[in-house]
Amino acid sequence: MHESPDTLPAARIPRATYRLQFHAGFTFDDAVAILPYLQRLGVSHVYCSPIQRARPGSTHGYDVVAHGEINPELGGHEGYCRFSQALRAHGLGQLLDLVPNHMGVLGADNPWWTDVLENGPASAYAGYFDIDWEPMDADLRGKVLLPVLGDAYGRVLDAGELVLDLDADAGRLVVCYQSQRFPLAPATYAQVLARAEGMACEPADAVRALRQRPVEPALERAVRAALAAWNRPGERDALHTLLEAQHYRLAFWRVASDEINYRRFFDINELAALRIERPEVFEATQGLALDLAARGWVDGLRIDHPDGLRDPAQYFARLQEGYARRAGRPPPGIDAEGRPGRPLYVVAEKIATGHEEVPGEWAIHGTTGYRFANVAGGVLVDTAAEAAFGRIWRTFTGEKRPFSEIAIEAKRSVVANPLASDMTMLAAMLLRIARADRRTRDFTLNNLRRALAGVAACMPVYRTYVTPERGASPQDRRLIDEAVDAARARSELADDSIFQFVRLALRGEAPAGGEVPQALREQVQRFAARFQQFSAPVAAKGVEDTAFYRWFPLAALNEVGGEPDRFGFTLEAFHAASADRARRWPHTMLATSTHDNKRSEDVRMRIAVLSQMPAAWRLALRRWRTLNAPLRRRLAARHGGAQPSAADEYLLYQTLLGTWEEGGDAAAWAERMAAYLRKAAREAKRHTSWVQPREAYEAALEGFVRGALENGAFTADLVPLARRLAWHGGLNSLALMALKYTSPGVPDLYQGNELMDFSLVDPDNRRPVDYARRAAMLAAADEAGAPPVLSPATLPEAKLWIVSRLLRLRVEAPALLAGSHEALACAGPAADAVIAYARVAGDGAAVVVVTARFHARQAGAAGEEEGDARWDASAWQGTTLALAGPAPWRDVLGGGTHGPGSVALSVLLRRLPCAVLVAAPRSAHEGL
Repeated sequence: MHESPDTLPAARIPRATYRLQFHAGFTFDDAVAILPYLQRLGVSHVYCSPIQRARPGSTHGYDVVAHGEINPELGGHEGYCRFSQALRAHGLGQLLDLVPNHMGVLGADNPWWTDVLENGPASAYAGYFDIDWEPMDADLRGKVLLPVLGDAYGRVLDAGELVLDLDADAGRLVVCYQSQRFPLAPATYAQVLARAEGMACEPADAVRALRQRPVEPALERAVRAALAAWNRPGERDALHTLLEAQHYRLAFWRVASDEINYRRFFDINELAALRIERPEVFEATQGLALDLAARGWVDGLRIDHPDGLRDPAQYFARLQEGYARRAGRPPPGIDAEGRPGRPLYVVAEKIATGHEEVPGEWAIHGTTGYRFANVAGGVLVDTAAEAAFGRIWRTFTGEKRPFSEIAIEAKRSVVANPLASDMTMLAAMLLRIARADRRTRDFTLNNLRRALAGVAACMPVYRTYVTPERGASPQDRRLIDEAVDAARARSELADDSIFQFVRLALRGEAPAGGEVPQALREQVQRFAARFQQFSAPVAAKGVEDTAFYRWFPLAALNEVGGEPDRFGFTLEAFHAASADRARRWPHTMLATSTHDNKRSEDVRMRIAVLSQMPAAWRLALRRWRTLNAPLRRRLAARHGGAQPSAADEYLLYQTLLGTWEEGGDAAAWAERMAAYLRKAAREAKRHTSWVQPREAYEAALEGFVRGALENGAFTADLVPLARRLAWHGGLNSLALMALKYTSPGVPDLYQGNELMDFSLVDPDNRRPVDYARRAAMLAAADEAGAPPVLSPATLPEAKLWIVSRLLRLRVEAPALLAGSHEALACAGPAADAVIAYARVAGDGAAVVVVTARFHARQAGAAGEEEGDARWDASAWQGTTLALAGPAPWRDVLGGGTHGPGSVALSVLLRRLPCAVLVAAPRSAHEGL
């Protein structure tokens, strides 16, 4: 039974959002100071990074340690109140970024985790974290493995680096390692305090006495004397025995990949996964945000990494139900289209591939915009250059394999190394299922592990969404079949019937034939759920954080949510994606730069221009390799033969072209490039890595980056091409802004990117933003009332002009940009270089025309090599667009009126490479 849409409470849909990254250096009060600027810019909501209490010093907030508290480093509750009140005073709303999958641990900052370490399975919070209390290793049963030591446990203990101490503030005994503290189990207090003269006592008495405030001075002196006795060099064996009695095992950090028994965020030991599917955990972690939403302070939520959750659909439904209950609204119900009601605006950080649909049963309004970024950026790539770039890449690097093979190889490496302990746990679960049936009991642990590893590596998406209640959807079945069949084709197992067993288990189905006990069905369902939580980090670590750094013929395509082996998008594919979004996800986010980007939008737009000039790129690579060859030889001699790989050299050249700035600080640029290339090489994990940094290679790589930028012959050859890409890439950026702010969805602006920004992956993209400069530029633009004369020097002003005018159009005429997306066709010699469409709502429409596509290959752009580049629309002479309607159309970007009838693009775009047209008011054309 469907409820009428009229009875469902309506969510407050943002018009446009502005992402702010909060940390100790940018607090709530700092945000209050820029609200007048954001209001004038035209956004409707500030989109906040996580604001709950995170580990001290966190620069991102995703390591939350207390969900019920506002981060004191950001200003605490009082600062947040001031910020919220100021938002309302400026007519702005806010979105919060929530982290439901994990918490920050391994310090003394998380009270839940500390309680678990202190009390083990008996802790009230033991069920909050996804801990395997019964792992295969019998020595770990009832314990948590803590991979925190910088060396082997025995050496650390013998060196006296593990020290007993009294945490007087908390009233507990702890073992300290460097700056970290781990609580002792109360049951072991008597053993410790027995060395205090006259203080042997029952554990409960010891705990009670220590936790009184203040601790009695004589008691504290006695305790510290006992601890000093324990910390003497001759007591290492006794200390080891004491540590063995704890609810955790301290271990060398390298042990984590093989033995860790708590689920993590990817492979980050400091982030422990939560069991958010438990109602009490959901309420404890999501309650504050839902309370703020019900109070009217928060209008929506951005959900981080929902693919880590056991059942995302259940989680989203609980969010909506929890909000409705708190707000005194009716339960969300089902709308007329059969989709869940969504009274609260919610978007999910979901990465969907081109052949994957976001589940329609999720109670969300869309995703956080990665897909849009790749579609909109991809349509500015010349797809005709794919074969040429493949040849250039293979010739320069020697890498002959396609991206799909690189990705599978990388995912296999992730399964075998950082996530090996998770793989072992899954294989053990599957072995128990196999042993329950005589037809499958001969499947061995090793073969099950090999089969599962192959399926995980071949999974074409992050994960499926099989649940006991809903089973496997048609999409789930298709994706599972694809992964299993691909793994079977690659397998060397003697008995490949194991793959059919795996196929059924991944669907949550028990082995066929005979009556299946309920307990076995539940085991299979638990396995399917856990595998889905495993395949997501395998994909993320294997593809985005490894393969993306190994294969990059055109690095502009190697972006979060992207598919580098899809060389751009045709006009038809762009229009189809846009029309589909308008129809099914009209309120999804539209992102072009984010805190997770590999490269900012403006860097990507510059590199994308290379697709228009493959011959120039090929010749440049040949010259640069020759010019820097002596540097490679010198570095190899100095570093024992180590020198940058051809792939790293290739990446450096694209990165230099994407980040070069006229008159920039050369020393700062070299520093950023060296840091970026080191990070990229570690992510690639071929010549160095985060786990095993190879100093010789990294030193040679840094020497090459710095040496190349000090090589006058090389830089003299680089700058003309960099200058050319800066101009054409800037035009691409303007085109991208026109697409973003007129496409179906809610545009999101990442802090500072209303101007040209040439940042790379974090932490490079978290540098301070000069808001005073932006506010002054916006005020000057408003006073001028017209776009700047377009040249390389005025590209930042032009970008700000386009962003601010289109944000204000969304304020003034929201209905025009809330309808369908209808492709428009141009006529003439440059028609394939034009993106044109109408946003149609009822009787109203807005027409969007973007011609910066393939500008570098168009005629009439000569002169940029000599430094006098300028915008010249005559390149589109003879290309026209028919404007319908009885009245002229007003260009909200370039000014003036056009049509009706056929309009020459050389006239329409005389000031900017894009135009957004709306029906002109009668007063504007009465005398025509």
